Amino acid sequence: MSVSLASKVFIIWLTILLAAIANGWLREVALIPALGPVWGLSASGLLLSLIILAVAYLFLPWLNVHGQVRLLQLGGVWLALTLIFEFSFGLLSGKALFEVLAAYSFQGGNLWPLVLLVTALSPWVAAKLRRWG
Repeated sequence: MSVSLASKVFIIWLTILLAAIANGWLREVALIPALGPVWGLSASGLLLSLIILAVAYLFLPWLNVHGQVRLLQLGGVWLALTLIFEFSFGLLSGKALFEVLAAYSFQGGNLWPLVLLVTALSPWVAAKLRRWG
């Protein structure tokens, strides 16, 4: 039984989501206590960016997606899923929209906008690193 491309894309995004949750836990229990809030948040953002790139790099052969446009579309899907999740989770957990939007700035060591950019570009970057296609 073969797995559809859409299923693969979603499975990989779920992997990224689980890694992001683990990264958040690590940030709260280790990075911020050891480095302080600004450096801990920055280290967490950089670490998550590297994890996302590593996941894209590892799973690229399984996806078997070629071409710059298709790779960027794939990253766009991961970005859209991430934004849908973040806004839904934030709003459903009782946060006001301004609180959810506060994460989309570079204040206080926050690198979330960079993480989103990496998410969108990671399939394309992974393909470049692999000399794919």
